[in-house]
Amino acid sequence: MESFSEVLKEPIVPFAILLVVILAVPPVFERFRVPGIVGLLAAGVLLGSNGLQVLENKSETMSLLSDIGLVYLMFVAGLEVDMEQFRRTRNRSMGFGSFTFAVPLIMGTLVGRLFDFDWNASILIGSLFASHTLLAYPIVRRLGVVNNEAVTVTIGATIFTDIGALLVLAICIAISEGEFSALRLAILLGSLAVYSVAILVGFDRLGREFFRRSKDDQGNQFLFVLLALFLASVGAQLIGVEKIIGAFLAGLAVNDVVGDGPVKEKVEFVGSVLFIPIFFVDLGLLVDLPAFVKSIETIWLTAAIVVGLIVSKLLAAVLAKFVYRYNVVEMMTMWSLSMPQVGATLAATLVGYRAGVLDEGVLNSVIVLMLVTSTLGPVLTSRFAPQLQTAGTDFQDDTSSDERTPEAVEEKGEFTVVVPVYNPQTERYLIEMATLLARHEGGRIVPLAIAQAHARMDSPEMQAAVRRSQLLLDQAKDLSRDLGVEASPQLRIEYNVAQGISHASREQNASMIVLGLSNRRGFTARLFGNVTDSVLWGTHCLVAVARLLESPLSIQRILVPVENLTTSALRPARFANILASANQAQVTLLHVCSPRTSPSKIAWTRSQLELMVSKVSPQGSPIEVQIKPHENVTQAILNASQSHDLVVLRSQRRQQGGNGLTVGEVTTPLLQQLTCSIVMLGEPQGTSASVFSPSSPKQVDMRKSKRQG
Repeated sequence: MESFSEVLKEPIVPFAILLVVILAVPPVFERFRVPGIVGLLAAGVLLGSNGLQVLENKSETMSLLSDIGLVYLMFVAGLEVDMEQFRRTRNRSMGFGSFTFAVPLIMGTLVGRLFDFDWNASILIGSLFASHTLLAYPIVRRLGVVNNEAVTVTIGATIFTDIGALLVLAICIAISEGEFSALRLAILLGSLAVYSVAILVGFDRLGREFFRRSKDDQGNQFLFVLLALFLASVGAQLIGVEKIIGAFLAGLAVNDVVGDGPVKEKVEFVGSVLFIPIFFVDLGLLVDLPAFVKSIETIWLTAAIVVGLIVSKLLAAVLAKFVYRYNVVEMMTMWSLSMPQVGATLAATLVGYRAGVLDEGVLNSVIVLMLVTSTLGPVLTSRFAPQLQTAGTDFQDDTSSDERTPEAVEEKGEFTVVVPVYNPQTERYLIEMATLLARHEGGRIVPLAIAQAHARMDSPEMQAAVRRSQLLLDQAKDLSRDLGVEASPQLRIEYNVAQGISHASREQNASMIVLGLSNRRGFTARLFGNVTDSVLWGTHCLVAVARLLESPLSIQRILVPVENLTTSALRPARFANILASANQAQVTLLHVCSPRTSPSKIAWTRSQLELMVSKVSPQGSPIEVQIKPHENVTQAILNASQSHDLVVLRSQRRQQGGNGLTVGEVTTPLLQQLTCSIVMLGEPQGTSASVFSPSSPKQVDMRKSKRQG
């Protein structure tokens, strides 16, 4: 039996310690509203050579895992760039990208020279200023202002600043290795250009072909994406540049291939829960906190770097304001979005430190810079972004012109609601909700039963699954007949339930899916997903995810929280109005604002909500508009829900992986704490803006007559 001291020398011990840190530390810091990243850095400082000496950053285990986290961090940065938005605002994104790259580059270089760094190190410090991380993107998305041009331009500028900063890094590292000449620079730039084209074009085409051939095999697709990451990283080192450049280019290359699907979710999940946190812990191991506190010169360097970055990003936003004629609010939003320095900055700093170009003082200063900007940037975004105006701010008819044409109506076809049935205890309420929707739209419902496939179709298990599914379909057909709606039951035999639902919905040209809320949550659901999440990712139409505690026919009061005054907020309101029209229920539109909101702003918001009501229910059930000032949006909704039978929430695909249907910091606690019935409207990419029509009963009767005739 091995002694205790010998066991502690095993490489698996540091890995086990890292898992404990990743699991336990971030939640503790987040409970006190401090970013989890700060906790990981603090854990690294505490456990490193300048603390308890539990972890050693030079060990093989730590070096390997940290390197993987480093390239993974840059890969995810490339994966998160919205290429479609960049293409739409390419010219202005390049313009603002030039401003927010060049001005901070010059400022950082001046700071380096001021503290007696040589030109190579000073320019590298400037490149650290030049990039930015869209840490506040979830805020602008939650506020519904992503379509504002200033926001899309800032998002698009990310690709330019990151590539530019990494290019400067490659040149500075090459210079630091000595024997550098104009010829070697030309060779390096030429090699980098050829390599970039090979990665961006080659991996994109290979990825499309591989995904087409592998169809729905998410395991192999996941492995392909990882292979692309590490091949690109190795290729970058072969041409003499840092591997993080290859990782970032690989993320851009497979960006369009993976889209916003479940493979991207899994790739980001593995990085965000394992490798990237290990990178931050390793970064903390390098921090010599006692030396940092004792060195007055380092403190002045830190102050210069922090102030220089903040001021230079502001100057870049001011230039964009005058060149592109943006207003002050747009300028301040661009400044706040481009301020945070996390991903590319920390990765490049670590590379420069390992190469000996940057010293420990710069490393410590950049960590402080990360902490300051990652806090200040989102705070300023929350302050200015709500004042932005977007194309969808005023509620106009959200049915696009091409949807009104006869050709579009013909293509859209009959309103069809697909209802997957599995649990006899919830089947009745789901069918009732589907029939209410279909009856309002003059459509039909498709009860769908998925029998789990087996290798042998004649096995007793297979026969039992088919019999059970057929019984559920018979019950659904009888129920829909009683409610006066045509039903077309469908039985499918599938290995994957979620794919069966998505495929059947596409085949039936479904307008909507009514689905029960899966109870599977937590770590396992985040890693492997559940049926609800997978259907939302894979389907083509709107998905109503319901947790019904009583029959929809007996619901009397419906609450619809409205956060963003955009046309997309019409869907939950229309959905609630359809349910309310069945039994004269009361619908309440609730908007929670800050207690500091001015009376004029509240009055404008109320007028917009009332205009929204006129679009949703021109002749339908009355809709009450409420505006409640409250510091805590979640608590305000929970308080209002106490007097309601049903809450209708809006759910979107997340831009970043990890939590399936959850949206930001509001919906997640609501799902856990609401005690009444819930319906979440999931909006997969490409969903038509006009799923429900605010039709009068006469129009519905006309559609019914046409269908029956």
